[in-house]
Amino acid sequence: MKNMLGVILFACLLIGWKEKSKDQDKENVSSSNIESTMNTSKESEWTVLFDGTSFDGWHVYPGGAVPDAWKLEDGAMRLRPDDTRTDGNRFNLVTDKEYTDFVLHLEWMVTEGANSGIMWGVVEDPKYIEPYYTGPEIQVLDNINHPDAKNGTTHQAGALYDLVAPAEDVVKPIGEWNTCEITINHKTNEGIVVLNGTKIVEFPVTGEGWDTMVANSKFADWEDFGKHQTGKIALQDHGEKISIGYRNIKIKEL
Repeated sequence: MKNMLGVILFACLLIGWKEKSKDQDKENVSSSNIESTMNTSKESEWTVLFDGTSFDGWHVYPGGAVPDAWKLEDGAMRLRPDDTRTDGNRFNLVTDKEYTDFVLHLEWMVTEGANSGIMWGVVEDPKYIEPYYTGPEIQVLDNINHPDAKNGTTHQAGALYDLVAPAEDVVKPIGEWNTCEITINHKTNEGIVVLNGTKIVEFPVTGEGWDTMVANSKFADWEDFGKHQTGKIALQDHGEKISIGYRNIKIKEL
């Protein structure tokens, strides 16, 4: 009799353990599904602007196909102007689409003596010779060898050009890729630059704060500079015969 009771008790315990194990498995699957859905949702918030395989979504400013000076190399777009470049001949790239509030994520790399920039709020109109006539710029620069770096910290890599200097220099050596994230949010009046994981620049993007910054800069008398909340994103060709590179470009609209 005792043996039979022992067998019954063991069987009950075994059944209970199996049921608990099934419930735990269900919980684990459910948690995994929720986590996967959340990750997918977060990733779906981003739109790829450059996937490393084509220039779809981009054109040369102020209109036309991407020129041969821009190359596709190892998943990056590289500006490699040849010796036929003439003075004043620029190959600035702009997005086909316009943006207002967003987070822009990309990587950039410079060679020795290189100069470029990332602009937003760009109005594409032939009356503006360059994108920077309307679009504010986050500086991309070789801080060591380019002479503009000697014109003050508001001209160095990561700066809101001629307006706000980076809080610290976190730029990687020449030839290495820098990860940059730019937030422009007119709803909260915030502009933020994070370079290689460090927040280096913060600024207002509209209102009295913005107007005061511009009034104290080289752009004070530029009629249309920084006046358009909605515009295109531009990657600058500074006009020199030096290579720059961009890759892994994506945007999240806010």
